[in-house]
Amino acid sequence: MNARRHFLSAAAAGTAALASSPLLAQSSAAAPGSVLPTRGRSAAQPLATHAAAKGERFRPRTRLGLGGVAIGNGFAPATDAQSEQTLAAAYAAGVRYFDTSPWYGLGLSERRMGHHLHNHPVGEYTLSTKVGRLLTATAGELQDTMWKDPSPFHYRYDYSADGVRRSVEDSLNRLGVAQLDVVFIHDLSPDNEKDLGMPWEQRFAEAAKGAMPALTRMREEGLIKGWGFGVNRPEPALRAIQEADPDIFLLACQYSLLDHEQALHDTFPAIARHGASVVVGAPLLAGYLAGRDRYLYDGKVPEWAPKKRAAVQAICDRHGVDLRTVALQFADAPEVVSAVIPGARTPEQVQANVASMSVAIPSALWAELKQAKLIADDAPMPGS
Repeated sequence: MNARRHFLSAAAAGTAALASSPLLAQSSAAAPGSVLPTRGRSAAQPLATHAAAKGERFRPRTRLGLGGVAIGNGFAPATDAQSEQTLAAAYAAGVRYFDTSPWYGLGLSERRMGHHLHNHPVGEYTLSTKVGRLLTATAGELQDTMWKDPSPFHYRYDYSADGVRRSVEDSLNRLGVAQLDVVFIHDLSPDNEKDLGMPWEQRFAEAAKGAMPALTRMREEGLIKGWGFGVNRPEPALRAIQEADPDIFLLACQYSLLDHEQALHDTFPAIARHGASVVVGAPLLAGYLAGRDRYLYDGKVPEWAPKKRAAVQAICDRHGVDLRTVALQFADAPEVVSAVIPGARTPEQVQANVASMSVAIPSALWAELKQAKLIADDAPMPGS
């Protein structure tokens, strides 16, 4: 039995056995790497894949991917060995989309991801990284960042054509692979203006003259298969489809079980009309929908969130399904979504995410969430 089939069989048995398991304690004291038990009846399906039609813009190979923030020591440090085990577990479970960035751990996530992926044939997986920051080695004091024990690099912003080409070359060298599939223009967004050092529109103008045409040429030359923006707010993505020809957007912090109205009604339709797709970043709100009292990347839980999460949790409990499973399948449901990329620090976390995608969620659960006004009436449901 191959590793992928073995894991899916184990996941089916595990979800059935855990159907009555209590919820993992929702506490900020939960140890890094702890796992919310998977609950519900498993349909034992393999991970959904995407087969590109002729003339269609590029989409990742699997609809469930692995985000590289935790592997870059986001929120807590991880060892090289632990990261390798996590990546190996993802690959064995059938995950074939991996997303990283020079920003994650200041090169650490790329090095760790490439250390594993270089063992697999190019073309068997999808790999995306990002541009917009250039790294320079330093023996001095590091800049203040969210990363725990990052690599010894300084970073500076550069959205020019030359900066993008250098960034892509640097990433290929750190990864140790021959090819990138997707490149995202990273963090050029209103929420990042303080670190950008100027209004985001000024940096966007730089990218419109430099990064965007450079990435379009790379796509035309066959160096990459697609490009877009990796941002936490919708404004840059909506502007990009007016001024350039992007293929795919990594939208983090914008479409989740608890917060999705603007993306559903404004951002997603505009991207769909352009013919592009969306990768949903932070579908678990950086752990909040998997039992953490940590919400997205600044960690601050909004005042409204605990009450809404508790209400959703109560409905999940009544139907015997865990919150993480419902959150991941909800984020994956819209047609414009080509992948969801939760992060994982341990093999157990990534295996739990894979198991969640095979759980058969009762339609009555979705109906009750809509009736209680906890999700939008027109939000797409899995399988619809």
